[in-house]
Amino acid sequence: MPVAHSELNFSQRANYFVGNLFLRGLIGGLKLIPYRWRVPAMGWTLRKVAPLAGFHKRVSRNLHYTRPDLTESEVDALCHQVADNVGRTLAELYAGAPFWARAKAAPISGPGLKALEAARAEGRPVVLVTGHFGNYDAARSKLVQMGFNMGSLYRRMANPYFNDHYVKAISATGKPMFEQGKRGMVEMVRHLKAGGNIAIVADMHAIGGQYLPFFGRPALTSTVPAELALKYNAAFIPIYGLRGDNGLDFEVVVADEIPHSDPVTMTQAVCDDLERMVRANMGQWFWVHRRWKPMHEPRTPTSRTVRRPATPRGRRRG
Repeated sequence: MPVAHSELNFSQRANYFVGNLFLRGLIGGLKLIPYRWRVPAMGWTLRKVAPLAGFHKRVSRNLHYTRPDLTESEVDALCHQVADNVGRTLAELYAGAPFWARAKAAPISGPGLKALEAARAEGRPVVLVTGHFGNYDAARSKLVQMGFNMGSLYRRMANPYFNDHYVKAISATGKPMFEQGKRGMVEMVRHLKAGGNIAIVADMHAIGGQYLPFFGRPALTSTVPAELALKYNAAFIPIYGLRGDNGLDFEVVVADEIPHSDPVTMTQAVCDDLERMVRANMGQWFWVHRRWKPMHEPRTPTSRTVRRPATPRGRRRG
């Protein structure tokens, strides 16, 4: 969990400060390159840096854990594809107008589009859920430019220096933005009560959530988005910003509205729908995240190992 700047020791502050300088310098330098070359350049850069930063190791571990059917060559190829997509996404989040133009031009389709438009016509709030897939902000930008009253819940980054820069960049796409936490939740609820829409990236390891199957493995998942939809009678709809084959354009896909039932059932439907999208586009999901922590089945009382008390050693005779 991210901590306040004042809670960091000197070594942590120094590491975060250097990391912030590197990332901001890299992003700033790339802005000197025209957009159509900048985005693939950032993807290429991250592909080269990723193995040194332990990126490939984490992606490979997640893939071996969830997709043991993949060959080593397939895993290696996906490591590079994931790094490329993450790099492109990072460049796009800081690009401003050129990225917004691509998002605006993106075709939007899917069985949930009618439900989304109907909710707007009725003044009914909507909870849109997505994952770290393709470029998740492309879908939000598209809806903002279509006139939807979009708010977005974001998670504070661990690096406090880079976080302020990051929030400023993503806020430029559209406001309001709600930081995950007590204050952000109050503001987000007020937005929903007024008939607004919120977008939540809901595929992170969530302390206090429920262990739900994702790629056949239990992943700790927040049920809060579903709880909000139930409490405020909001439409509950998955949405995705799918990256096109050219690596620069997008397609916004609005999945079927998830019917109201109970938070666990609704959240499982979100997991299942995201898994369906990822399986069809394996290189577009952020496999670098620690989605499965710890990397094994959650323990139950019957599965705990019972340790016998150690037998005390006898004393030596003098």
